[in-house]
Amino acid sequence: MVDTTPADTTPVGTEADDSARPRPRRARAARLALLVAAFVCAACGLVYELSLVTLGSYLLGNTAAQASITLSVMVCAMGVGALAAKPLREHAAVAFVAVELALAAIGGFSVLLLYAAYAWLDLYMAALIVVSIVIGILVGAEIPLLMELLQRIRRQEASGAVADLFAADYVGALLGGLAFPFVLLPIFGQIRGSLIVGVVNALAGLTVVFVLFWRDVRPVTRWLCGVGSVLVCSLLVAGYVGADRFEATAQQQLYAYPIVLREQTRYQHIVITESVSLRKPPEVRLYLNGDLQFTSADEYRYHESLVHPVLSGSRRNVLIIGGGDGLALREVLKYPDVERVTLVELDPEMIRLARTDPRLTRLNEHAFDDPRVNVVNADAFSWLRTSSGGFDAEIVDLPDPDETAVAKLYTKEFYSLAAHALAPGGRMVVQSGSPYFAPRSFWCIEATIRAADLAVRPYHVNVPSFGDWGYVLAARGDEPELRLDTPEPLRSLNRATLDAAAVFPPDRGPRDEKVSTLMHPVLVELEQQEWN
Repeated sequence: MVDTTPADTTPVGTEADDSARPRPRRARAARLALLVAAFVCAACGLVYELSLVTLGSYLLGNTAAQASITLSVMVCAMGVGALAAKPLREHAAVAFVAVELALAAIGGFSVLLLYAAYAWLDLYMAALIVVSIVIGILVGAEIPLLMELLQRIRRQEASGAVADLFAADYVGALLGGLAFPFVLLPIFGQIRGSLIVGVVNALAGLTVVFVLFWRDVRPVTRWLCGVGSVLVCSLLVAGYVGADRFEATAQQQLYAYPIVLREQTRYQHIVITESVSLRKPPEVRLYLNGDLQFTSADEYRYHESLVHPVLSGSRRNVLIIGGGDGLALREVLKYPDVERVTLVELDPEMIRLARTDPRLTRLNEHAFDDPRVNVVNADAFSWLRTSSGGFDAEIVDLPDPDETAVAKLYTKEFYSLAAHALAPGGRMVVQSGSPYFAPRSFWCIEATIRAADLAVRPYHVNVPSFGDWGYVLAARGDEPELRLDTPEPLRSLNRATLDAAAVFPPDRGPRDEKVSTLMHPVLVELEQQEWN
């Protein structure tokens, strides 16, 4: 607690009564405590920003656009907040705790509020902008108020005070930036992680007033600050306790069937739903980050069309990129002459579920138990760079490229690596989206594969859950032939349907599109434009 007197505001360079100043040792401790508070508040502010960016990427995809909107709006609002704080400097201690309590409440509940806006009101973007503006204004008001409080403890040159305060602020931002992806998100999840940070934020602001500037605040104001802090922290704790129930209710609003499994992994949000019916088998659906990956009612149409045309040639050594649910793997293992299958999947939790969840094992027929299967948990791009190759067939079964994180796996560079890993005479197939609903995206993928010096044969089939769905078959040299060489008849694919699959209507036929590259992933932009 610092005794601040009129002598504390003496301009730099003038002499004041030494008895009126805080003792040097006491002043140093108070300055250090205030800088620590600035450090903590900066960490909390960055966590709020990262939470909004991450939530937007989960719900809407297009990480680059979401981050740009959120951060640019927030930084602009920080400037407004810094200006708005100027009239509050006379009552800096009280203003600071009010700002921190407001920031704790709004920032702590921000993810919960935005999720509710998305699930029930369909007002996510408007809510995101409003929340970003409010949080930005409050974060921007912190620095001027902290600067005023720092100078009250001991006057110093403005440049020195700015250096001390911004050093604490920037290092605190580093702590928040590291804590969010490595501690808060994987351990507590987005909703609870933000609520925890809100409590820390409120306590940091309260500590500044009640420990360092007790005598600057009137008793009634101290009482109000204490009550406000207890109220805010109580609400945040109540939100933490009810977070699971809220998330389950909000998520269920987004899905047609009851949710039977939901799991947030390091890489994605996994949801499995299952219908309830007494007259027919339950329908199982898998969603990754809100996007439907398959439904048990017709997934065989998708996977038969994906796998069997590419395996009509040599197939001793097969590579599957993605396909962590094991359904493409199930189709590959139907061939007795397949000797080895390497499946590269980034998320080990997806593999664990595919091995153990009875709904998935029933569909993939326990494919991962086959001794011919080798699972590699790795980023496919990095893994291909070091792979020895020699694959007779490659199956690229990845989520749609509506997020920047997935976009690199739909680039010329990636397909060049995949082509290099093919054995002589080898073939590759890529799931390529819908040529009917997203024709520009489909033909962009086709053009990008061609740019990797591969000959291509696009084709499409009807999958009721997805509509018209397309694939690109590719090989070195001559254009690959669409044919079947299956050990047993298929449920949805035969010679006649395969011949029809290679025919496109005039309004959805081949078109010239830009090639998607690492430096210019145009496919993400096209996906967002066409599907939204």
